[in-house]
Formats: sequence, C-alpha cells, structure tokens
Amino acid sequence: MAAVQNSVPSLHHTLFLKSFPQKGLPKHHHAAFPCCKRSVSVHVKAEQFSSAAASISSHIQVSCGRRQMIAAGIIAPLVSVVDQTPIAFAAETKKGFLSVTDKKDGYSFLYPFGWQEVVIEGQDKVFKDVIEPLESVSVNMIPTSKQDIRDFGPPQEVAETLIKKVLAPPNQKTKLIGATEHDVDGQAYYTFEFVSQAPNYTRHALTAVSIGNGKFYTLTTGANERRWDKMKDRLLTVVDSFKIFNV
Repeated sequence: MAAVQNSVPSLHHTLFLKSFPQKGLPKHHHAAFPCCKRSVSVHVKAEQFSSAAASISSHIQVSCGRRQMIAAGIIAPLVSVVDQTPIAFAAETKKGFLSVTDKKDGYSFLYPFGWQEVVIEGQDKVFKDVIEPLESVSVNMIPTSKQDIRDFGPPQEVAETLIKKVLAPPNQKTKLIGATEHDVDGQAYYTFEFVSQAPNYTRHALTAVSIGNGKFYTLTTGANERRWDKMKDRLLTVVDSFKIFNV
C-alpha cells in the first residue's frame, strides 16, 4: 500500500490531468473499442518520481495525464491506420468495434465504432464520442522498475489509490464499486469500476492496469451515469479487450 501511495504524486500529475473529459485536437486517422472485465484505466506518459516513495504514485498515474487532461474525454475516429504508420493501426474486428494495436509501446484494445481519436497532451491514445464527451477511452503509461502489478498491492488498494490520487480531480466525490484481478496468457491485470461525481455530472468508469516492458499501463473508459445502462456492455468490451505484449 505504501508503494502505491508513494508513486501517486508522479502518476497523479500525468494521469490526473488527462483522465477526464476534455476537448482535444482530432486526428485524421484512428480507431477504438469498448471495455469489459478490466476496470477503466488511463494511460499517461508521466514524469518519473524523484523518490522511492513516489514510485507507486508514478506508476498509478500512468493513465491520467496532466490536470488539463483530467477533464478530457477519450476520443477516437473510425480509422484503419493511426498516423498512417505501421507502429499503431486500427482494424475492424468484433462487430461494432475497431481494434487499435500499438506495436511500439506494446498494447492493444477495442473501441466503439464511431468514436474519434483526439490529441491530448500526456495521453498516448484517446478516443471519444463527439456528441457525448464523457464517453471515451484513454491509454497512458509511465516508466516503472516493478515487474508485476501485484507488487503494488492487492486490487482494491491499488484501485482506491489511483481513483483518489490520479483518476479523479480532488474536488470530486468518488466511490469504488469493485476491483478484481485476472491473468491473460500469464500477464496479471487489475480492473476496477468506480464513479466520480462532479457538480454538474457523474461519470461511471472502468479501468484496467498492468505492468510490462518496464511500463505501468492504464486504460480507462467510461460514460455519463445517465447513459451507463445503455453503454455498460460496450464499455466492458473495451476494458476487457485491453492487452499488453512484449516489444
């Protein structure tokens, strides 16, 4: 638990700023997918923390970005190739979803067809619905010396730290609904579900976190609470599709 809290500062700086719905510059090429078993996760290229105590915070902030990103929504268009390069590309797989594979950073996920990709500082990938900005998915990552997500503590402990320090602004009320652990091809993942309440809206989100390639990965997806019942299955597909691989 201490490890997680110590890493929070750095992770908070990167993840927090980029986890929330925000306006971004749309890209001309893109792709996306829903989330499922893994709770919402956010990915952020955060700054490394200066102290060992900041170690876990740094890793946890992986998903969010800078504070300006906190309010940012995740966006992504229906594109077959991201940035027109072989490093990251999207392809239609499951009906109603597009797949994104980043060969450089070693991860892949699905997002709902129709979402558009936007550029948000500190975020590696962001896709969102242009009409419903709270419906989005983002991926972030930060360097870490840890080899396994379990090194930071149990699922609930890591989830609570990330939600309070990274995934939601300090002025919002948050509630962890559930956190679980599962393995995919020997790779451990933590996924959790939570809600964050702002003065004018409540966001229901899912996040998935894992460690690989010397990085702490975070994928987060969600929607306005009023649309949760309608979007739940699609968002579960998104979070459950998140996978990392060796590069």
